[in-house]
Formats: sequence, C-alpha cells, structure tokens
Amino acid sequence: MATTPDKITASSLQSKKQRGHKISMLTAYDYPTAILQDAAKIDVIFVGDSVGTNVLGYRSPQQVTMDDILHHLRAVRRAVRRAFLLADLPFMSYQPSVEAAVKNAGRLVQEGGAEGVKLEGGEPVLPQVRAIGAAGIPVVGHLGFTPQSQAREYYLFSDRRGTVPKFQGKGPRGAKALVEQALRLEDAGVFALVLELVTEEAAQVVTERLEIPVIGIGAGRHCDGQVLINHDLVGLNDEDLVLAKAYGQTRRAWLDIFTAYRQEVEEGRFPTADNVAHMDPDKRAKLDELLKGNGQGR
Repeated sequence: MATTPDKITASSLQSKKQRGHKISMLTAYDYPTAILQDAAKIDVIFVGDSVGTNVLGYRSPQQVTMDDILHHLRAVRRAVRRAFLLADLPFMSYQPSVEAAVKNAGRLVQEGGAEGVKLEGGEPVLPQVRAIGAAGIPVVGHLGFTPQSQAREYYLFSDRRGTVPKFQGKGPRGAKALVEQALRLEDAGVFALVLELVTEEAAQVVTERLEIPVIGIGAGRHCDGQVLINHDLVGLNDEDLVLAKAYGQTRRAWLDIFTAYRQEVEEGRFPTADNVAHMDPDKRAKLDELLKGNGQGR
C-alpha cells in the first residue's frame, strides 16, 4: 500500500512504540469533528460504540448496531486523510461466531472505509482475532473495563455516584490475569491494545511486556499512547470522569449560544438588516401588479 510519509498506518504506530513516541487517539462520530482532528494530526481517529451514549441517546453501548457504526464511519471516512481510521465492532457483531466476526469486520472495511477494527475481550475472542487477521484486516484488542459487557465484576456501587465502572488490576491476581490475556491477544495477532480503567501499575507491566502499542484510557501514564472520548475532551459532557480531562468547556458555551439565539428571535433582534436580501424596487412593484392580476411575466 503506497502512502504519503506522514500517513499513519499500523506499521508507523508500531514504529512509534519502538522509538518511544507517544500515540494520540480520539473518538470522532461526524465529518466536521474528524476534519479538525485530522488537521490537528491526531494519530488514530476512532469511530467507537461510544457513539451510542454520546450521540444517539442510547442507554448502553449494547444497543449500538452495525448500521449505526457504518453510518458514522462513512461520515468520518470522508474527512480523514492522515490519521489511521479505526472502527469498533459493536455488541453481538463478533461474539456469536468466527464467521460473523470476519463478515462484519469486512463490512467496516469495505462499506465504511475503516483501516482497522477493534473488539473487546480476552480468551473468548482469540479465534475471532486470528480469523479477522487471517482475512487481512488489522485488529486492535481491548482489555480491562470492557463497556460492551454488563458483567457484575466490572461495576461497583457508590453512595455518591451510584453504579460505576470498576478499575481492573487492583490486586496481584487480577493484574497477572490482565498481563496473560494481553500476551495471548498479541500472540493471536492484534497489532495494538486498548486498556481501559486499569491501575497504572498493571498497565505499566502490560505495556513493558508487549511489543505492540498499548493505548490507555484511564490506565495511567506509562502506556504507549492515550485515547479519550471527544465529547469528554471538549467539555461537552456534564459528567466528571476520573479517566478524562476536559481541555475546554464547550457545553457551557453551546448552551449560552443557543440561549442567546432564542432570546434574539423572541425579541425580534435576529435577523437584522445584515442577514437579509432585497428585491429591486421595480421588481417589487411588478410583483404587486402580478398579485393584482394586472400583468404577466416574471
């Protein structure tokens, strides 16, 4: 595959790890956001199943379908030139069988323009990882907290916040299991791994043991790169998440803009003379004649 020197590929991401260069990754769900992220030279632009709760109003990532991912992936694909474009395999698109996994991964590439696909889990999805890779499609793994799973071991209850995701790898056995799963995924052929809500110490061990890039989200400072959800990054969400950092507060700005617009419309201050176009006076006079039935023509 011929590319320009600055085009991000699976190979160039591997090279970044080898050289100790950090990898940046963000979610995008639409064309204008993806244009800006690509212009900002984000390495990996990711159409994740987080589109469900951040854009589509779903209560859970489990509600996201292949059609949902493909719709947003196509929009992002039209914008991306430099970044590596990664897409999520949504819930039940790969779990039922190896055949379903390969077929749906192929759809994300052929119909959506993805350059790689991501799936969640360890041992149970190793056959899917091998088969997708054998079909020639780059695969990214995902361990730690896996949002598509509603298993009770991934959540805890807080009196202040209610039911919340639980950090993984807090104990030696759990951390050892994470390392072992990560190594199995690497052996199965993933070219990168996402660690979500994992203790910094466990994530550091995984990153040091694996030859492939490890991207963290709430997994500490020692990963090879970081990924955040775009809406958390720009402060469009109203939640205070320990794994995220808001680099701006656009939610307040958007709300102020919408409120100002509504007020100006109600008060008759928008539109102004600068926002309108006018007919020539003679054409307006002609219109009046036409409406009276006294003339013909345009």
